[in-house]
Amino acid sequence: MVRPIDLLREGRKEEMWQMCCGFMDLDIEQFMAIQRRLMTEQLQLLKASSLGRKLMKGAMPSTIDEFRAVVPLTTYDDYIPELTDKMVETLPAPPVQWVRTSGYTGKYEIKWIPMSARYVEEFEKLCAAIVLLCTANYRGDTRGMKEHLRVLSTFAAPPYASGVIAALLQRAVNCDFLPSNAEELSFIDKVKKGFSQALDVGLDGFGGLPSVLVTVGEQLKQQSSQMDKKELLRRRRALLRVLKGKIRSRLAGRPMLPKDLWTVRGILGGGTDSAVFKKRVNELWGRTPLELYVGSEGGIYAVQAWDYSGMTFTPNLNFYEFIPEREHFKWQADHTYTPKTVLLDEVKEGEVYEIILTNLHGGALTRYRVGDVVRITSLRNETAGIDLPQMVFERRADDLIDIAGFGRLTERVIWEAIETAGVSYVDWTARKEIVEDQAFLHIYLEPSVSPAPSEKAFTAELYRRFRELDKEYNFNIYSIFGEEEEPPADLPLKVTYLSPGAFRRYIVRRQNEGADLGHLKPPHINPSDAVLAALAEPAVEVERVVVESKERINA
Repeated sequence: MVRPIDLLREGRKEEMWQMCCGFMDLDIEQFMAIQRRLMTEQLQLLKASSLGRKLMKGAMPSTIDEFRAVVPLTTYDDYIPELTDKMVETLPAPPVQWVRTSGYTGKYEIKWIPMSARYVEEFEKLCAAIVLLCTANYRGDTRGMKEHLRVLSTFAAPPYASGVIAALLQRAVNCDFLPSNAEELSFIDKVKKGFSQALDVGLDGFGGLPSVLVTVGEQLKQQSSQMDKKELLRRRRALLRVLKGKIRSRLAGRPMLPKDLWTVRGILGGGTDSAVFKKRVNELWGRTPLELYVGSEGGIYAVQAWDYSGMTFTPNLNFYEFIPEREHFKWQADHTYTPKTVLLDEVKEGEVYEIILTNLHGGALTRYRVGDVVRITSLRNETAGIDLPQMVFERRADDLIDIAGFGRLTERVIWEAIETAGVSYVDWTARKEIVEDQAFLHIYLEPSVSPAPSEKAFTAELYRRFRELDKEYNFNIYSIFGEEEEPPADLPLKVTYLSPGAFRRYIVRRQNEGADLGHLKPPHINPSDAVLAALAEPAVEVERVVVESKERINA
């Protein structure tokens, strides 16, 4: 089998682009033909496996349409104990890799997802594709592609999904991670050591949540004037890089930014915060992050093209179905209702859908409810000449706050309002609360500066931010409150400041409780009473718990 790295080493970059990014040349009929062919193969594997027969409730569908009609939608509960206990003999194909992701506290702490050899082969091609796309400036641009790209290690270790993707990236294009020995380091120490090495050897790219990329960039900006001069004098290449960076920043009349130190070839980003922070990432690093839609349950679902607009679905890892929003709301009102699905060639521009996945190539997840909601922004990308539907990640299926006067608010919308309100903050969480039959949006936020504006002043500024965002997202604030510049007295919005260190203390407590990596931070949307109580816990009490935990460990 020819792999991406083989073509790269032989200088056959055009063939490499076609192998990895050729799906962007497909039209919708060709895309669906691939989906149907691979799903037909998967159906036979499902029927031959005990897990597949269990999921299909004994049915033996002979066509994809029959499969969609008779096989129920599934959640991870349906894969217990087969996946939680790694019962290999029950699976449609032998796994060569297991991916770990967080489960649900008190139910199953870990979710395990198997990947077959064929699945990993296809996954590797898409890992090469995202490197090609994030370094490209136009269709077929492979000038930025080479072996030994120096990539900052911002990934967890396998079997976490980001670690699996990192390993496949390395296999696909033979990149060099900085630092090279990052396995035993914490995330913060890993990033610090990686940037220290990058001062000597250079930096070609990295990936991560855009909000994290902004935080790291801002810290580098603040620390640029505090670099250890004696240390730099011992490192000639690092000293030269810093001197050049200082010259660039002075010519630009501003503090030194990361883009003054490195000219990165590509940045990978993803998550709800991409739309909020991508402009700031570009200001700091000199390149816009290429947005990905990825998940532990299905690898790389979709990716932006070289024009950095909507994302295009990938055809070769999962068979996609979509629950229209109206069907999703019917199911929310009545969980005995079975929502209808459509395929990618049936989606409509501007509509919102819950995404359903069936892993291909002998994968296990079948008509699986990932819990994500996407929006189809257009049926083709006119600028890039891509004849496939374009999408953006909208929200988690349960991350929706419905408030009279605001409409349906998502995590992205609330985050944009907070980010543009001009108050520095550590983190936030928000939920719908009801007092005396009145519903309102309650935002709990930890300011990072003191003194911070009053909660009343911040609430007023958030109201103005929401009014501005209404022009883009159409919440109908104007129809409720008219054209007032100042918030009305009965505005369904409240802000409560958390004490300094609230989120740090929460994470420390969760670490001491042995929580999984995915459960350390509180959710941004709809936190439970227990989460809010933990965030409001006095600093003294948490420090006592930390000390007692250390004493037990030492004992």
